[in-house]
Amino acid sequence: MSTFSDPDIISSYAEMVERNVPALHDLHRMVSLLLAEKAPSDGRILVLGAGGGLELRAMARQKPDWRFDGVDPSAQMLNQARTVTREFADCITLYEGYITDAPEGPYDGATCLLTLHFLSREERCRTLREICRRLRPGAPLVVVHHSFVNDDAGKEKWLSRFSNYVATSGMGDAGKGINVEAMKERLPVLSPEQDVSILHEAGFSQVELFYAALTFKGWVAYRT
Repeated sequence: MSTFSDPDIISSYAEMVERNVPALHDLHRMVSLLLAEKAPSDGRILVLGAGGGLELRAMARQKPDWRFDGVDPSAQMLNQARTVTREFADCITLYEGYITDAPEGPYDGATCLLTLHFLSREERCRTLREICRRLRPGAPLVVVHHSFVNDDAGKEKWLSRFSNYVATSGMGDAGKGINVEAMKERLPVLSPEQDVSILHEAGFSQVELFYAALTFKGWVAYRT
């Protein structure tokens, strides 16, 4: 995760994510709606991978009475989140670290967006188990990350499509950082079937796909 200590990447993060992730603003709205199906009007929400603050800001705008605990290992990205969410500081608490550094809860819902694709299968399972045990029974978790057929041909096809999408997004120099070979080597991407299996293994049920956009997939699942 050393990428998120690079000042150039941090300074362009918001622009990069908005242009790399299809329908990002709609995605954030869907996340809030899915959480709100189960979370009360004064719900407490855990946000893992909260650096940058984009989803925190979007959810706080839609649900001003929710309280959020955001966790991220990058101090620099958390500083950006503080700036981005300044107007909602009263309902957001940020923690530097990993899921084991998060409060124990219990939470009425949780999100982990654009984060799990950096973790190995074992690390994902451990992380999801830690999220699960912090949730109230029946509480929702929303995850979104790269997930596609991960044999050699599948990686080549889908990452090339992603690279082409970014190249036509009009992001100029910020789009030049997409390197298919580097992504194949550095991102331990799993297939959708593997991702669903891990969610079940970690203690979640009723796993439902709600978002699919090129290499990205998003699921909502519920603590058993």
